[in-house]
Amino acid sequence: MEQAVTSNKLYDISRAIQEFVESNGFSVTRELVGHGIGRHLHEEPSIPNFVPPLLHRNTFPNVKLLKGMAIAIEPMVHSGTKEVRTAADGWTVSTKDGKPAAHFEHTVIVQDFEPVILTLRS
Repeated sequence: MEQAVTSNKLYDISRAIQEFVESNGFSVTRELVGHGIGRHLHEEPSIPNFVPPLLHRNTFPNVKLLKGMAIAIEPMVHSGTKEVRTAADGWTVSTKDGKPAAHFEHTVIVQDFEPVILTLRS
């Protein structure tokens, strides 16, 4: 979340998440991503929790973060491999290897020097 400042781009957030997760022996799914929040719940930009491979970067453009932009940062972290399956209900997502995972979200407002995290509990 610290990367959600106006001097950065989207992949700065993606890289921070991926490096933290993987350096701690976990993996992050590629199928679920964060998103912008505005007049609708899910808006552009999509916020991957990983740096997309070169040939897939058109799916997730590395946009400049703008002051006041509201974004949802929401990785799904796996204790096993990164692959997932979606149940027939089209909503339930689980790991293919059956190992535990956690999916969590923070809503953040991009600012110049420090993001405003709207979902922190005090």
